Amino acid sequence: MPAKRLKQFLDQQGIKYVSITHSPAYTAQEVAASAHVSGRDFAKTVIVSIEGVMAMVVLPANRKVVLPDLREMLDVEKVKLATEDEFKERFPDCELGAMPPFGNLYGLEVFVAPSLAADPEIAFNAGTHTEVIKLAYRDFERLVKPKPLSCTT
Repeated sequence: MPAKRLKQFLDQQGIKYVSITHSPAYTAQEVAASAHVSGRDFAKTVIVSIEGVMAMVVLPANRKVVLPDLREMLDVEKVKLATEDEFKERFPDCELGAMPPFGNLYGLEVFVAPSLAADPEIAFNAGTHTEVIKLAYRDFERLVKPKPLSCTT
């Protein structure tokens, strides 16, 4: 079960969460709809390479990473979307495209859209294309320590 690592971590930390099982869905918008969460409230994880170092960008399902904006905001020259081949080995317990936004479990820095931080809860893929986890945003923030972004559209 791919979500095992994440759930063990949440349980060890005493975090209250809800697990939502849904029919297979592959895009963030489809997952949000299947789990009955609005696209602006569902967090998708995008893997990027910043100056050659992998990182996670977490943003609402209905938004996209704008690379020039991200580059400018981070004050770096090289930012690109990572390819599956570049990051798949980093997530051995996850289905590709269903990585949870817990970079701390995978050795990745995490950047988050401020609109997600403004919500009391965060919902995201639990490592599979059939399960979502929802928990308090303050718990996510305390465990992951994401850096806020301001230039996603």
